[in-house]
Amino acid sequence: MAEKTAIQQAVEKAVSEALESHVPQLREQLVHQLLEQVQPHVAGSTGASQTGAAELLKALNAIQAGTTQKEILRALLESMGQYSGRAALFVMKSGSATGWQGRAFDNNEDIKDFALDVSCAGPAQVLQARTAIVVNTSEMDSRFISQFGAPVEDRVMLLPLHLKDKVAALVYADAGTDSSPRLDTAALELLVTATSAWLEVASLRKQAAKEGSEAAAEAVPVQTVTSYSDPFAAHAPKHAAVESVPAAEADAAAAVASSPIVATGAAAAAAAPAPDAFAEMSVEDAETHRKAQRFARLLVDEVKLYNQAKVTEGRKNKDLYDRLKEDIEKSRSTYLKRYGNTAAASADYFNAEVIRSLAEDDASLLGANFAR
Repeated sequence: MAEKTAIQQAVEKAVSEALESHVPQLREQLVHQLLEQVQPHVAGSTGASQTGAAELLKALNAIQAGTTQKEILRALLESMGQYSGRAALFVMKSGSATGWQGRAFDNNEDIKDFALDVSCAGPAQVLQARTAIVVNTSEMDSRFISQFGAPVEDRVMLLPLHLKDKVAALVYADAGTDSSPRLDTAALELLVTATSAWLEVASLRKQAAKEGSEAAAEAVPVQTVTSYSDPFAAHAPKHAAVESVPAAEADAAAAVASSPIVATGAAAAAAAPAPDAFAEMSVEDAETHRKAQRFARLLVDEVKLYNQAKVTEGRKNKDLYDRLKEDIEKSRSTYLKRYGNTAAASADYFNAEVIRSLAEDDASLLGANFAR
């Protein structure tokens, strides 16, 4: 039990340092999720299990130390080297999988912009099931196996990198081609899951920082929560058939292609109010109301992000509030601390967002205990 406590403290410290000034309520949720997956690796009291847990925590810390999306993904691939012989990441865009970077291949550079055939049994299965799988090499793209060589063990692992409600990338791992094969499927799944969560947190933190800036308030894009921007939009596959673009635009696209994720957060989905919604207010008050709306949507989107199963069940059984009471009230407290004594205090934007987003505009789904 002491071992679990030490791990919990280490994970919590790493998460806390990164999130101290932005969305601190995510810390407890993220630590809990990571610990649930770390637990199988620390069961028992042998020196080997302690060493394994320490290495996993080191890998998690490296991923969480990334301050940009590119750094986070590079840390993932580097960390995977301890638990697999070879690893690669393929960006999903418009139904195609395009190579971004590889590790430990004889020809790593050739991974970049390799067009992986996702119609093959393995990739097709992971995209449909949206969960990690282990398949034989015969179920992989034969062109990929031919070009990069078959692993010494006849199995490969494919893992979906989730962002919001989509598979934004496929992560490939195998045992390698040398005489010391390694493919720790549980550890690899933990690392990819943690990376998905950390990328979401990084996006939310960035948006939260913008929320506090006067200049950023004017720059927030208008979109709905359900139309989540493609986080890998900057990665334009060279092999994909696209319309011809001017040379200057092509150069600009190439300049950003090395960073696979465009920094967009769930909070950027906060739709701006109608142009005349606050027409009779002063400029300062109108801006406060707009910021309050956006902040409410940020907070509720976090609740949805980390409680997807509860949201689904709550809508089905019409008891959303009972299932999510703790998270909702924590977020409400955060909202009130920022806007409870401002010009926006009279407008109940947080409750309105709970009904709009969590309950899909049907307050009855929240249940009788929700105070409207």
